[in-house]
Amino acid sequence: MPVKNRFAELHDDITAWRRDMHEHPELLFDTHRTSALVEEKLRAFGCDEVITGIGRTGVVGVIKGRSDRSGKVVGLRADMDALPIEEATGLAYASKTPGKMHACGHDGHTAMLLGAAQYLAETRNFDGTAVIIFQPAEEGGGGGREMCKDGLMDRFGIQEVYGMHNWPGMPVGQFAIRPGPFFAASDWFDIEIVGKGGHAAKPQETVDPIVMASQLISAFQTIASRNADPVEQLVISVTSVSTSSNAYNVIPQVAKMHGTVRTLSARMRDLAETRMQALCDAIGAGFGGEVRFSYTRSYPVMENHDAQTAFAADVARSVAGACDEAPLIMGGEDFAFMLEERPGAYILVGNGDTAMVHHPEYNFNDEAIPAGCSWWAEIIEQRMPV
Repeated sequence: MPVKNRFAELHDDITAWRRDMHEHPELLFDTHRTSALVEEKLRAFGCDEVITGIGRTGVVGVIKGRSDRSGKVVGLRADMDALPIEEATGLAYASKTPGKMHACGHDGHTAMLLGAAQYLAETRNFDGTAVIIFQPAEEGGGGGREMCKDGLMDRFGIQEVYGMHNWPGMPVGQFAIRPGPFFAASDWFDIEIVGKGGHAAKPQETVDPIVMASQLISAFQTIASRNADPVEQLVISVTSVSTSSNAYNVIPQVAKMHGTVRTLSARMRDLAETRMQALCDAIGAGFGGEVRFSYTRSYPVMENHDAQTAFAADVARSVAGACDEAPLIMGGEDFAFMLEERPGAYILVGNGDTAMVHHPEYNFNDEAIPAGCSWWAEIIEQRMPV
């Protein structure tokens, strides 16, 4: 079954919702306007239940099919939050909030899932229950984790859950997916290096934290090149270095660094943390200073389940005629928390030749709306046929 005709009819409405959200981006859990818009739409569509405040500002709509002989309950999830980026698109509907923009397309994800919800509430051409999930704080806040902690899966009896992300560089409306590890675990580290400050002309009287920081940055790269199996994936990036002084002639007392670690297996995650700690200890001791290392495990590896991935790919083929194998992605995705609780799958839909996500010139491509809406609707109708 190709793209559903109903979504061609709804395209202008869904586009208008999307662009309205784009003009009013909200960060993390502060999605109050977006959550209210979602709640208003779900109630207007005639959802059987609309529940707010799950995972702080998450919204859930429940749509019952024509019958419930199957007893199946399937969840569909979209994210709602934006990013702390200054928009540079120049669009007529560009962000009206300085320093915030929908640079990852969550406005498009939310609009597409609203479109699918409207269609499902109108037709109810399935045997079971669809749970429509709108999640805050995907961009670093762990909103998926918070919704699960609030009992999302058990409260609604969700048995399977499916998600979607737009992807620049893929043809508009085409799909790609892969089973198993798909998006990387996303961890953070903070390092405080304490030395002995002094005059830059008398370095022998100091313990230079900048030299220790330089050694650490270089040493961390040997974890991937000399400790990790070459066929495994591991990224360690130091993304900030600062000191307690900006004078030309002062060696500072303290330097600070932070950054991120990306892995696709528990083994590599453990290796990275263990080796980083060891190097911090050794370099601190070797230079006569102190290196305080803090490692935070954030999003886990997002792993698609085999059976649900095969089903999601079949649905994509029924909508678009094909479904490609997606690449491994070292970005993080907190849909991982939902896939830890229930079997399911996450798919990419093409956004065309646009700037990459998290770029100030990125924009969701509204031409992808019919394909995305159709995939979500078909997940429900094909998984729970009447």
